[in-house]
Amino acid sequence: HVQLVESGGDSVQAGGSLSISCVASGFTYGRYCMGWFRQAPGKEREEVVAFGSDGSTKHYADSVKGRFTVTHDNAKNTLTLVMNSLKPEDTAMYYCAANDEGIDCYLGSWGPTYWGQGTQVTVS
Repeated sequence: HVQLVESGGDSVQAGGSLSISCVASGFTYGRYCMGWFRQAPGKEREEVVAFGSDGSTKHYADSVKGRFTVTHDNAKNTLTLVMNSLKPEDTAMYYCAANDEGIDCYLGSWGPTYWGQGTQVTVS
């Protein structure tokens, strides 16, 4: 059973930076997808980035390209989202998600089967 635990959410000023992390455990096989999603009040959930276990598969939403970067620490099983040049519209609850069924990790096309509890990012 896969477990995802997010941390690092905070309140920051516009133009600032913040990193949020997701510690994953319980992957049965080596091939998986992970990603970050966000949802602001009254808005639909948006996929921010999809990350493949090969380490090179990274797909970003247009809204965050050039500002957000995803990194993965294999030893710590941690997926980190580094967010720069933050805007008020980045304010949302950010969720870590994963699928360990060996699917391809394309933005908007893979379906998470595991979710974290979320971490709040507020930009003002």
